[in-house]
Amino acid sequence: MKKLILSAIAVVTMALTTQVYAQKNPMVGGAAMYANKDIVDNAVNSKDHTTLVAAVKAAGLVETLKSAGPFTVFAPTNAAFDKLPKGTVETLVKPENKATLTKILTYHVVAGKMDSKAIAAAIKAGGGKAELTTVEGEKLTAHMMGKKLMLTDAKGGMSTVTIADVNQSNGVIHVIDTVLMPK
Repeated sequence: MKKLILSAIAVVTMALTTQVYAQKNPMVGGAAMYANKDIVDNAVNSKDHTTLVAAVKAAGLVETLKSAGPFTVFAPTNAAFDKLPKGTVETLVKPENKATLTKILTYHVVAGKMDSKAIAAAIKAGGGKAELTTVEGEKLTAHMMGKKLMLTDAKGGMSTVTIADVNQSNGVIHVIDTVLMPK
């Protein structure tokens, strides 16, 4: 009887540990995202972010996104890049277009760590909208649409945060469904 009770306790403990582990390491693109790894080291494992990783490499931003930060990154999925006109990504990753690619990618980054609670607080303080200044220098507007966190870019395009609060050692990632565009 004592062994049975101890076994039951062990199973419950394991289940609770697994739940806590899963909460601390959310799955993105089929891979666990570890809070003790940096943005790049996590992103390379996400099968949903291969285009983003290739673009970051082409723009020469790997070392920046591996630095201490902290950064808030709005990370478009492969499907988000697929929404762009045919040939856009292939053109942007060419060496002669590095400046344009860098401008677009840094428009997806905000200095500092802003989890969803911090963004929600900024939206509330802004009367329903929050302007976030990107590393690129232009503004993104955040607002809520029901329970969804939405971003509006400089050209009026909208993106939805599909996975929020993916903590990294040097910031936080929010997965988005549309590539954001600066002016």
